[in-house]
Amino acid sequence: MAAINSVADLALHGDVAVLTINSPPVNALSAVVRDGLKRGVEAANADANSKAIVLICAGRTFIAGADISEFGKPPTPPFLPEVLDTIENAAKPVVAAIHGTALGGGFEVALTAHYRIAAPSAKFGLPEVKLGLIPGAGGTQRLPRLIGVEKALDVILSGAPFDAASAKDWGVIDALAEEGKLLDGALAYARRLVDESAPLRKVRALEDKIRAARGKPEIFEAIRKANARKFRGFEAWLKAIEAVKNAVDLPFDEGVAAERRMFMDLLGTTQSKAQRYVFFAERQAAKIPDVPEDTATRPIRSVGVIGAGTMGGGIVMNFLNAGTPATIVETSREALDRGLSIIRKNYENTAKKGRLTQADVEQRMALLSGTLDLGALADKDLIIEAVFEDMAVKKEVFAKLDALAKPGAILASNTSYLNIDEIAATTKRPQDVLGAHFFSPANIMRLLEIVRGEKTAKDVIATAMKVAKKIGKVGVLVGVCRGFVGNRMLAQRQREANKLIIEGATPWDVDRVLYDFGLPMGPFAMSDLAGLDIGWSREKSSSSTIREILCERGRRGQKTGAGFYDYDEQRNARPSALVEEIIAEFAAKKGVNRRVVSDEEILERCLYPMINEGAKILEEGKALRASDIDVVWINGYGWPVYRGGPMFYADTIGLKRVLDKMKAFQAAMGDDFKPAALLERLAESGGAFTGG
Repeated sequence: MAAINSVADLALHGDVAVLTINSPPVNALSAVVRDGLKRGVEAANADANSKAIVLICAGRTFIAGADISEFGKPPTPPFLPEVLDTIENAAKPVVAAIHGTALGGGFEVALTAHYRIAAPSAKFGLPEVKLGLIPGAGGTQRLPRLIGVEKALDVILSGAPFDAASAKDWGVIDALAEEGKLLDGALAYARRLVDESAPLRKVRALEDKIRAARGKPEIFEAIRKANARKFRGFEAWLKAIEAVKNAVDLPFDEGVAAERRMFMDLLGTTQSKAQRYVFFAERQAAKIPDVPEDTATRPIRSVGVIGAGTMGGGIVMNFLNAGTPATIVETSREALDRGLSIIRKNYENTAKKGRLTQADVEQRMALLSGTLDLGALADKDLIIEAVFEDMAVKKEVFAKLDALAKPGAILASNTSYLNIDEIAATTKRPQDVLGAHFFSPANIMRLLEIVRGEKTAKDVIATAMKVAKKIGKVGVLVGVCRGFVGNRMLAQRQREANKLIIEGATPWDVDRVLYDFGLPMGPFAMSDLAGLDIGWSREKSSSSTIREILCERGRRGQKTGAGFYDYDEQRNARPSALVEEIIAEFAAKKGVNRRVVSDEEILERCLYPMINEGAKILEEGKALRASDIDVVWINGYGWPVYRGGPMFYADTIGLKRVLDKMKAFQAAMGDDFKPAALLERLAESGGAFTGG
């Protein structure tokens, strides 16, 4: 065996040269890996004793993608295109042997080999669109030549991986090896190619699959229309379609050159920088400075959830999906039966869409038990309370849990606002108590705010972060304060939105501006969807807000066909003349002279106070990092990922701009806009929240 460099070895197995890349943890395409590939293939090609070349990786995966940490830095040779040319132009058949994941640039490396063999468990994909990019090393040119335009664009636009069985069926790979015997299978396959004098099949030369799309621009137009809503606001997806169209319309080398130009242009955009920032921010959120990664965690073999309503039912589904047995507790048989039936119905609806089999549904439901007996939770490792958002109710529940839960059980409250320390103080085990703020719908939304109490033990935090990952959530550690991170900042936006409609903007003006910014819906459309009567009481209602007046008039949102908007039978919204009248009358009673409010003012007044509150949260240590705040807002509130989160966005537009506007608003409208000390300090020093 000969070492090519520190990560690449070349060995002769009979008449087959085996080039092995070993660059933990995922064999990413760093400069040293590129060098090993290029020089290794050149050496194997020059060796008269080898008749074929197998490219394989050590460790848990094939090349899992580019080294994203190199993005934005001066490029280091050898550059990936020349590495791929070396592989593709080898004079001997090159077989890529794939296990683990071949993603992004790693998949593009495999596509330049003459043949591909994979372990049955292997995964393939081109996830670049998730980073605001397109494949930049021939992926948009080679993949359509193997599987056709429509299927290639499905892969590229979704960014989702596909399995080895699909890869074989589609013609992406040529053979499947026996699991655990990839090298043996690859050697046998390479020797067969040599014995059969198989041609050096270059994917770039294949024409059949793309010829079918030539002269048919309607194919691409249909794909654009089908994806327009999903990719609203994103830039990269249109370039991906353009690049694949080039594969059809241009000679290969011209198509590759155009793809590379588009890739480099996108690499410099704020959108791609934001999406790459979010990629790392989500991973950073899992790191807690005072909780070492090797902290022992508590075993979570079974879970209890108190409350079978919307939140409780959604929470329990996460654990069933992860294969963890769960017991759900209610106070009445009717509520319990309703909750269990909704869980089953949710699973069956997913099965109807083909995302689960009926066997999967039954397997999940078999892990679930329902009871009216709180004592059934006595042996559970983790108990999550999801009852009404009322401190007295929650304290009562925790006092009962303290008396019955086994020693070492973790007790979690799914509260959106309330003080975890106050809840924990009702127990004799505050070290075992924390907040687990799931977002609705809890079985779908990725965010889990993990609220650290003053006395929460470190192993409880480590366990909660591990559980979050297991159930498919992005766990973010936050501190105790009203609303934690997400809802505390949201309150700033809601306050200004409600003031703006009294001052002269309409609800649909505010919603439109925030929707155009990239949020999934504005605050008033969101209120109508959730129901205006959440937390509203007819007995206590005093017409003191627009929302109260609407509820008093029976306009409680989509469910009643009217809220801030009017709704038709299909729940399509339209502006309401009656609501405009109600707002005008309310403003007149308050002595407000209504005026024209610009879109710019709407955006700044809704977003800048949120950013300012984020700065206060950082000052107070309620979030560990600005990037954690951004992760909360992207995964819990639909902040557009291509804007990187509110703190990253503030950095991109400039903190001095935010500060100056906050000061101007403060002078005109009062101390709701008083700048945070951290915002002032960073703006005046030319600093940034995130380094973005």
